[in-house]
This record gives sequence, C-alpha cells and structure tokens, in this order.
Amino acid sequence: MATIKDIAKMAGVSVTTVSRALNGYSDVNPKTRDRIKKVAEQLNYSPNALARSLVMSKSHTIGLLVSELNRSGAKDMFTYEVMCGINDAASDENYDLILFSTNPVKQEQKSYSQLCRERQVEGVIMQGIKTDDPYLEEVIESNIPCVLVDVELEGDNVGYVSTDNVFGAQMAMRHLINLGHENIAMMNGHNQARVSQRRLEGYVKALEEAGLPVYDHYVAEGDYLEPKAETEAVKLLTDQPEITAIFCASDLMALGVLRAAERLGRKIPEELSVVGYDDIVLAQYAHPPLTTVAQDKYQIGYESARLLTAMLQQKTKKRKVILDNQLIVRGSTAPPK
Repeated sequence: MATIKDIAKMAGVSVTTVSRALNGYSDVNPKTRDRIKKVAEQLNYSPNALARSLVMSKSHTIGLLVSELNRSGAKDMFTYEVMCGINDAASDENYDLILFSTNPVKQEQKSYSQLCRERQVEGVIMQGIKTDDPYLEEVIESNIPCVLVDVELEGDNVGYVSTDNVFGAQMAMRHLINLGHENIAMMNGHNQARVSQRRLEGYVKALEEAGLPVYDHYVAEGDYLEPKAETEAVKLLTDQPEITAIFCASDLMALGVLRAAERLGRKIPEELSVVGYDDIVLAQYAHPPLTTVAQDKYQIGYESARLLTAMLQQKTKKRKVILDNQLIVRGSTAPPK
C-alpha cells in the first residue's frame, strides 16, 4: 500500500508538502498540488482517515447516542427509521456515523465529554434521552455540538429536532371530540419524556377548548410499552366504564389498549375508539387499522443530522427544527353509541 513518503519521493517534494496538498491547504503551489494528486492517483494512494483526523483535529465522524436501546423497541422500529434518516444525511455531507448506547448508570460512570473524546466524534445526536438523564445537564455545558431528538433545548452548541407534539395531540383529540366523544381518556408514556409532557398538554388543551372536564383519573401511564399499556387500560376501563375513547401517546401503547378492549369484550370502534401516535408500520395492520398521528420518523433523523453537520461547519445559527404531523384516520375510531 502506497504511503505519502512514496508520493513525496516520486513527486520530488517533501512529505510535509504532500500532506498539506492532499489536505487542501492553500499555501501549496497549484502546479505542485496537481502533480502530487496525479502521483497519488497513479500509486492508488488511499489516505488513512484516522491519521488524517489526528493531523486536522477532525474525525468527520458524528455519533448517534441512544438511551435505553433494547429489544422492546424493535416492534415499533422508531429508532431504526430515525437512524436511517441520520445515516443518509450524514453520508450526503461526507460524515461517518457511529452508534453508541447509554443508560443512566453508564452516564454516572463516564462523562459525556469523555465518551465523545474516546469515540473521536465531532458532534452527537441524542435520542431517547429522559429529562432526568445526567447527560442532559452536561450537554448544555459542553463545547461538543449536540442535536437532541424530541428534547427542547437550545444553546451555543445545542439544538433540537422535534414535531409539534402539543398540536399533534390536539389534532387527535379534536378528531374524537368532533365524532361526539366526551369521556376521553389518555394513555400517556412517562413523565420523564418531554414528548409525554407536551402530548398531555395538547390533550388538556383540546378538552378545555371544547368545554369538557379534565379528570386526572382519566390519564394513565403505559411507559411506551404494549404490555404495560394493556394492563393500565384494563384498570382504566374497568374503573371508569363510561370512557368511550382513549388517546394514546404512542401506537405501541395503542396496540396494548386494543388488546385490553378485546379482553373486556369492548368492540372497537363501536364501543371504544382508539387513536395512536407515530404511525408505525404495524398501525395499518392492527385489527381494526389504527387511527393515528403520523410523524415522519425518517425526516426527523435526516433533519437532525443536517442540523448537526451545519453546526459543525458553522453554516447556520439555527438551533431548532420543528416538523409537521398528520392525522391519519383509519378504522379504530367512530362516533360513540
């Protein structure tokens, strides 16, 4: 394999001149630069990306840090679709992407800056981070650029990409209210997720706008898990049989609610309407197909990587991107009996 020493020898210049020419420095004579590039091509020279990054202090690598990455998320494919968007946008900007997983215990053992230095990443996209995760405070203080997915934080080196979660929840609720439902419950995720807080806000706003009462006991938490949502929905519908509709903060939890209704003999949508959130692939194959608030998960990822690379290249002062949601009406909602 050819080295820069081989190129220097053949081109009749110093190793330093070869290095500066190949790395785009402007102090190299254009004719010399062309000669060096031709020799490099003749010798099939391939630069060592890591060695070059040490010289230039840039790895051209960004990290995707996912909190609590586990198999329970495989069913909704949310992280995977976001990751596909991140990967494509990073590739478009000639950045490599590496994935690393974390959890609150790991975050206590190793600082955010330490992790980034070890992995030699220039910037990070964080997904699945909770409001009480230790890294959230560190990100604000750090000089390593970071883009958060669905966590609204802005700073010199911090930005975020999200959808309008308040409005998304309002769309779902207005759909149910327009159908004539008045006793509408909510299956939320957990209070450590910013999206849960925002979707609850939208749920409450829609009820208040319609002049309907807001009952705390109509709101349950399913932790974004199908089995937990099923258990909580059974309790909810048994204790408050007057409930005719449930708005769920994720499709996965909505699938749990559908199972709970089946266990209790409540027909969907004749006796119970259910709305989900996300529009995962399984939503259209549920029985009946699920009415849901669709998020463009791929686009969330794509815009996250675009924002981060623009921050790294100092091409933008923008620190937030908010994407639109869309209500998709299917067979799981109908007017109450």
